[in-house]
Amino acid sequence: MSAILVTGAAGFIGMHVCQALLARGEQVLGLDSLNDYYDPALKQARLARLRRHAGFAFERLDIADGAGLMRLFGAHRFRRVVHLAAQAGVRHSITHPHTYAQANLVGFLNVLEGCRAQDVEHLVYASSSSVYGGNTKLPFSEDDPVDRPVSLYAATKKANELMAHSYAHLYGFPCTGLRFFTVYGPWGRPDMACWKFASAMLAGEPVPVFNHGRMLRDFTYIDDIVAGVLAVLDQPPEGAPPQRVLNIGGSQPVQLREFVATLAQTLGVNAQMQLLPMQPGDVPATCADATRIGALLGTPHRFTPLAVGLRHFVDWYRAYHGRELAHES
Repeated sequence: MSAILVTGAAGFIGMHVCQALLARGEQVLGLDSLNDYYDPALKQARLARLRRHAGFAFERLDIADGAGLMRLFGAHRFRRVVHLAAQAGVRHSITHPHTYAQANLVGFLNVLEGCRAQDVEHLVYASSSSVYGGNTKLPFSEDDPVDRPVSLYAATKKANELMAHSYAHLYGFPCTGLRFFTVYGPWGRPDMACWKFASAMLAGEPVPVFNHGRMLRDFTYIDDIVAGVLAVLDQPPEGAPPQRVLNIGGSQPVQLREFVATLAQTLGVNAQMQLLPMQPGDVPATCADATRIGALLGTPHRFTPLAVGLRHFVDWYRAYHGRELAHES
């Protein structure tokens, strides 16, 4: 059985997708550069979980290394590819633009070339809700215009969608882009709201809340994201060209103030909010129209309520940091 390639395997979403694929008996080759955008020890801890599975193999490689990536594609006959490797973070893109060009544009082109050369069955890649930019009509629909990004990160993700469309048109291999909406849950990144806010609350520090707490976000629990990725992977698009872009979000946006209050209650602490103005590159509200992904998930799929997802995150966060402290003592 040929392996499924998962790029960004040591990342937050990547680790969870790999675990789900392995749990259903797939062979998975995980790829990651293990860069230092945040503490590589967290990435190594995620990898350690994946390495427990006999069906998992790992390759350390930067997707911007075109020659190295082509050698990898040449050495394996990947049936499907889940491309999650990218330089993440809206605010970081303002200060480190060239990093985004290398990872998100050059790197994605290299992945497309590898898929073209090996004629893969299906490429599923990560896009982002940030492509909707300053759109004010809610919920965001895949049919809405997305030609006015407000950050370079968003621009690179929209570029990925255009690049995938052109490759699907030229070479006929199916491509699906997934616009993720504010993913949270266990094993998340330190620069994400859950981790940052929990860290501040437990330290008795004020929580920085932008747009004076009026930000509206469609927080989506990691298990719902993974369910969507696998459902999409198993149902490649048809047509000419065989490509599509889909939202994955729970369509249940909450104000940032409510998110902070729910997290504080779950942690059992009082939260001090430092109300701040909007930051460059941010948008005031996000909300997914999940009709199309819902049709693929079927049954119908019930997205995880915020209070439940935050309980899972807090349980993991306490356990992970408890383990860190034990290692230091």
